[in-house]
Amino acid sequence: MYWMNRETLIAYSFYFGGEYGKIFKAVKEKMPIPPLNMEGAVTILDEAYPKCFLDLKYPPLVFYYCGDLELLKKDKIAIVGSRNPCNYALEATKALARSHPNEAIVSGLAKGIDASAHENALQTIGILGCGVDYIYPYCNKKLIQNVKTHGLVISEYPGMTKPYGYHFPFRNRLIVALSKRVYIMQSAQRSGTMTTVNEALELGREIRVLPYDIFCKEGIHNNVLISEGAMPILNEEIAI
Repeated sequence: MYWMNRETLIAYSFYFGGEYGKIFKAVKEKMPIPPLNMEGAVTILDEAYPKCFLDLKYPPLVFYYCGDLELLKKDKIAIVGSRNPCNYALEATKALARSHPNEAIVSGLAKGIDASAHENALQTIGILGCGVDYIYPYCNKKLIQNVKTHGLVISEYPGMTKPYGYHFPFRNRLIVALSKRVYIMQSAQRSGTMTTVNEALELGREIRVLPYDIFCKEGIHNNVLISEGAMPILNEEIAI
């Protein structure tokens, strides 16, 4: 990639809608595409590019942002979980996010746990599975705009790129790479949360899991993760 410049990388990213494989193929083949100057983009060639992304098997070649890029220099933790959480998980998420005012809270701007984490964080970073200008989910429109204004929103996908199902498990690797710890508030065996857990294991990030009452069906898989060696979230981590 020694011949590449940032303008050409951004042009490839726009041309291929942020699709990683197509961008990488264009780089390898030196595909001729007119360079495109673009503010609000960071490439793998830039000084502002987070070094933690280089831990990934597939580090993003370009990402786009709205908000305060300086938040990438902060200590960061991830808080993730179900889009349809129980009240216990929501209350714990609220308390946990408020208990870490000196760290930026990273999550995916989805419904449920993600939304609660962003809403209750003093500093927050949202990672999208669509273009930075595309509002999804629409019910979180106000939240997304608020994070863009007071925090940071980033995405590998440019402009108005629509969300596709495979974007979300792929974007989860960015949530994990940015964070020193990953907190799992409510999970299911087959879910986006588990792709985040697998990424955390791959990158050697610490995983902490909210424990549940043994009679609570929503917490079955969280308790399984703890039984398999994940650390439980302890009382001293949450200011009640």
